[in-house]
Amino acid sequence: MGIYEELQARGLIAQVTDEEEIRELVNNGKATFYIGFDPTADSLHVGHFMALCLMKRLQEAGNKPIALIGGGTAMIGDPSGRTDMRQMMTKETIQHNCECFKKQMSRFIDFSEGKALMVNNADWLLDLNYIEVLRDVGAHFSVNRMLAAECYKQRMEKGLSFLEFNYMIMQSYDFYALYQKYGCNLQFGGDDQWSNMLGGTELIRRKLGKNASAMTITLLLNSEGKKMGKTQSGAVWLDPEKTSPFEFYQYWRNVADADVLKCIRMLTFLPLEEIDKMDSWEGAQLNTAKEILAYELTKLVHGEEEAKKAQDAAKALFSQGAAADMPTTTLTGADFTDGSIDILTVLVKSGLVPSKSEARRAVQQGGVAVDGEKVTDIYQAFAADTFAGEGIVLKKGKKNFRRIMTTA
Repeated sequence: MGIYEELQARGLIAQVTDEEEIRELVNNGKATFYIGFDPTADSLHVGHFMALCLMKRLQEAGNKPIALIGGGTAMIGDPSGRTDMRQMMTKETIQHNCECFKKQMSRFIDFSEGKALMVNNADWLLDLNYIEVLRDVGAHFSVNRMLAAECYKQRMEKGLSFLEFNYMIMQSYDFYALYQKYGCNLQFGGDDQWSNMLGGTELIRRKLGKNASAMTITLLLNSEGKKMGKTQSGAVWLDPEKTSPFEFYQYWRNVADADVLKCIRMLTFLPLEEIDKMDSWEGAQLNTAKEILAYELTKLVHGEEEAKKAQDAAKALFSQGAAADMPTTTLTGADFTDGSIDILTVLVKSGLVPSKSEARRAVQQGGVAVDGEKVTDIYQAFAADTFAGEGIVLKKGKKNFRRIMTTA
């Protein structure tokens, strides 16, 4: 089985142009391909996970990845999947985020000895002359076809800025520039990027002739992968300072039964033969599958030692009600009023709920416990010395835990 067939078997490919040519390229290690990342934060999150894993798989098969950081397009903002316009970022913020991305990507991609590239589209987009772009690039784009693209249609009713309207042209120009500069002959992206990607392929062929070798491919569930990166409390980051290895492990340990085998197939590097044997698993076996998924992905992002610690902590948590490596919130003297703090404030301080109204609802519904004892009184208060030493274990629902300690 070639790498292209493996991508298909893992459920990663939705649509392609020129399938036989793409199969030939990637199976023989001849593809120089790019995937774009918008630097809208200083950390990647699990919504980027599928793209990173795909780049790793293709590089191991001899192909050359280009990680394109959208330092230029971030100045505009991608309208895809959004209901409002992105907040503008400074060049300094964008550059800082780009540097953070490369550090995290290096766990997946080997950038040594020309095996991969990281480039920033600000290097060519920010120096473009507006009139030249209109003449040289804009002439190849039909406004009617652009407006028919899903990424624009979904924004038309609420308002689409002219700035965002140019995003397709800029992304298409990226592929053209990468083709010219680095011989990039293949682009990957999520299914929500299909129109933009086709624009890039068409731009190259219009400018350089129909025989120009430029192809596109999309990932079947990349847009779903973005949804993977969101929880009730916010994004699940790859930066351990934002999401600890334990929290990262717990996120994957808690995926839905219906999703666990799909995630194992798409995101882990376990052999397909081994995964196929899990297809018949059900009941308690799915919990084992979730532990496998959580361990493999935590190992990939944070290393084997942290994955083992997170796994051991999770097992201790559920068997003994406590674990040394669970996420911890430390209260200070300023958090206490007359030497005590109420349960609703503790819940908010812990980050398990975003507001006191949700904290009150959680208590009233019987979903909160302290050291294994259910809390039923929304006015229950705790003295400062309750949190001394090893503190307490606060639980919300069946799967969300925090150790609460104090410096007071």
